[in-house]
Amino acid sequence: MSDIVPPIRSAAELLPHSAWAAEIPGLPQQVEQWLDDLPAERARLLREARTLARPALHPAGIGRLAQVAGRIVGAAATWAAIDLGRAIYRSVAYGESDDARVTAAVERAQHLVRDFGPVYVKLGQFIATAQGLLPDDVVDAFAWCRDEVPPVRTSTVRRIVARELGRPLEDVFESFGDVPIASASIAQVHEARLRQDGRHVVVKVRRTGLRRQFEADVRAMALLAALGESRSGAVRAANARGFVELFAQLVLEEMDFRLEALNMVEVGLASEDAGMFASLRVPRPVPGLVTPRVLTMEYLPGRRYTDAAGDLDPGVDPAAIIRLGIQGVLEHTLVYGIFHGDLHAGNVFLEPDGRFVLLDFGIVGRLDAEQRAALVQFMLGVGTWDVRVQLAGLRRLGAVPPDTDVDELAAALEALEGDQPLPDVVTHEQIVDGMGAVMRVLVARGFRLPKELVLFFKNLLYLNGLAATLAPDLNLLGEVDPIFQYFAAKYEQELSLFDE
Repeated sequence: MSDIVPPIRSAAELLPHSAWAAEIPGLPQQVEQWLDDLPAERARLLREARTLARPALHPAGIGRLAQVAGRIVGAAATWAAIDLGRAIYRSVAYGESDDARVTAAVERAQHLVRDFGPVYVKLGQFIATAQGLLPDDVVDAFAWCRDEVPPVRTSTVRRIVARELGRPLEDVFESFGDVPIASASIAQVHEARLRQDGRHVVVKVRRTGLRRQFEADVRAMALLAALGESRSGAVRAANARGFVELFAQLVLEEMDFRLEALNMVEVGLASEDAGMFASLRVPRPVPGLVTPRVLTMEYLPGRRYTDAAGDLDPGVDPAAIIRLGIQGVLEHTLVYGIFHGDLHAGNVFLEPDGRFVLLDFGIVGRLDAEQRAALVQFMLGVGTWDVRVQLAGLRRLGAVPPDTDVDELAAALEALEGDQPLPDVVTHEQIVDGMGAVMRVLVARGFRLPKELVLFFKNLLYLNGLAATLAPDLNLLGEVDPIFQYFAAKYEQELSLFDE
């Protein structure tokens, strides 16, 4: 039955009927060109990521690795990533708590991240957004990576934008902010106004020299991961080389802002078709002002949900906001096969009326029909607390090795619950704890997460963070039925096929 999922309406099908896209002059034509050209570029970047993540004696990787070994405090610090990987693995896989080992490994890894620039800061951000998947003390230790990093000089930014757009800045912008409104590991963002129509926009600009540095850093990471796997069964079981490949793929895609612009439009088209714009806003790119290094998009107001939670308009129901968030993630993922893959607080704003504003579309998940069917099967298992259905879905996604003894694994997972009945109230903390316990069992048995499943799980954890901020005592089980009723009413014809 789980083979039946609502059909995907592609961006190419939705674009000709989109009033949202047509409001920006030239945007539909620009998107058509991106749809023709960029899928091949995305496939090329995946091949490049696999090449970079393959351990090889490349001069750039060896040189970068030598820098790491030479500059970090003490010879033992060369093993920072290996020690950290081993400590994390033993904590996740076996529930072991070796505070001294973890603390020492984290301190060495922090030195490495702080000393070696934006690419390593990005790596720290991956760790900092893995709440529920990694030990809390490790996640908290890298929380600083989510904060702003030192900005590039505005004069440098202006030169980059002028060079990328092929004309003087004054010919394009009526004004261009001297102080960035955000500065991150890959890019920084400036407010501006278009000279043509005075529209309020933001301009995202990639840092200089990042591409060359990234290649050297990933080659060094690949060598270090291979070395760690050769010396430690724990690091080998944690699939360090697979993580390097995933990291390389995600960051390579993030560094081409044309891909982010297309991601933005595709998520926006799906949102429009699903009727989400009453509760969700997505910015639109400005055609002709997007290159691999520069992304100009419309400005949307709002504040991080962690900051806006206390300033919502009277009458706005926090539980309704959470319900809309869950519905939106599930509908984008299961119905349209495309979803925002990095919903941390810095990328999710709230307006006072409770509307979401989504930002930063550099990381997006994409699912084909088979993957969506498998994820539906997994979610049905979650909704019915049926471990075997969950495992069947995970196996179809490639997350559980084919030779796994499913009966033994199911028994191990069922044993986590013991004889305790399902509580009447389930909070976000209980869900995070439960997912962590399941992950310990799965990782210890060779569990592997495809990219899309990693992003989907992270979004579920981010939704828990949203619930913790807006309504910490909310009974999430109580939200299941309203969400189910929403999907049952909206997709009645498709869901009726489950009964055939």
